Amino acid sequence: MAKTAFSKIVFIVLFVSLPLLGFAYSGEVKDAVQHEQADELTSKQKIKKFIEHHLKDSHDFNFITEKTGEDSHGEAQYKHYGFSLPIILWDNGVKVFMSSKFHHGETLAELNGAFYKLYHGIIYKTDAQGTISYDDHDHPTNDRPLDMSITKNVTMMLFTLALMFVLFGGLARGYKKGPIPTGAGRVLEPLVLYVRDEIAIPNIGKKKYKRFMPFLLSVFFFIWILNLLGLTPLGVNVTGNIAITACLALFTFLVTQFSGNKAYWKHIFWMPDVPVLMKIALIPVELLGILTKPFALMIRLYANISAGHIVVMSLLALIYSFKSWVAGPSFFFLTFFISIIEILVAFLQAFIFTMLSSLFIGSAVADHDDH
Repeated sequence: MAKTAFSKIVFIVLFVSLPLLGFAYSGEVKDAVQHEQADELTSKQKIKKFIEHHLKDSHDFNFITEKTGEDSHGEAQYKHYGFSLPIILWDNGVKVFMSSKFHHGETLAELNGAFYKLYHGIIYKTDAQGTISYDDHDHPTNDRPLDMSITKNVTMMLFTLALMFVLFGGLARGYKKGPIPTGAGRVLEPLVLYVRDEIAIPNIGKKKYKRFMPFLLSVFFFIWILNLLGLTPLGVNVTGNIAITACLALFTFLVTQFSGNKAYWKHIFWMPDVPVLMKIALIPVELLGILTKPFALMIRLYANISAGHIVVMSLLALIYSFKSWVAGPSFFFLTFFISIIEILVAFLQAFIFTMLSSLFIGSAVADHDDH
């Protein structure tokens, strides 16, 4: 029993320490400073740029980048450890190639006479010299092809999707063998029951919750697993990407609106037992309320996850900024404590998103008493 308890403690300590190793991931460091004079940047500016690029998506999946030296012109040389991802562009037709052609933004990608450049994580169409034009606000004015690439965030979402198929497929097969699941199903079953008993039934009702359980379970586990992956040194920030949270909120919005019953729409466009003039005045307010609900879902998940990444990486950056034997251990243990909290936040944000989704759905399918 003592060995089992000790092994569990070691596992927990290693797990919560993963975000501390995440700062060692530097696949975007070169891209963050390669277009500026690195010598003119202070350490704080370099750290800020690194954090900004860590929060962004990437066309490569780098585990670590190692500085190998300098070339004859004094420019730093790097060696990247990872793998490239497919680039899919629409520019007078579909064009497909691997991101290794960009060599992390150092070279141009040429395909059928067209040249493309990866500049600050965005693909621009350019000439053979890689010319980038700017407007008065220093924003690139080059044409941008429609980018449908399999990026790092898309890769992690596909991985999460495959993992969910495996886990829930095993849980379903376990129920066919008997009432008690085995293997990973023992971990999943309490969570499935928790979503059913504490989220779906209280907010939607016993009569109508079953038809929405697949959606609620998918949303809960999808967000939760991605949040946990974001705490690893893989350098992913999927749920901290506002485009991803917007899509998730859009799904909740569509499910809610298409599930709304007659009473739901009646209370929006012609509220019962309300004077006519008040009904007309409240219609735009109710319509605005329909749009603010998914907006709140989108911003809440995006802001909380992004803030967690920024706080952890900023605290670790203070160790490099102060360069003190006192600051080092102090900020390390503070970051370790925040990492523990981030594990709780990973679950909490999945719970809140699922709970609010069920609450919105429940209000759309509820049978109202107008007396």
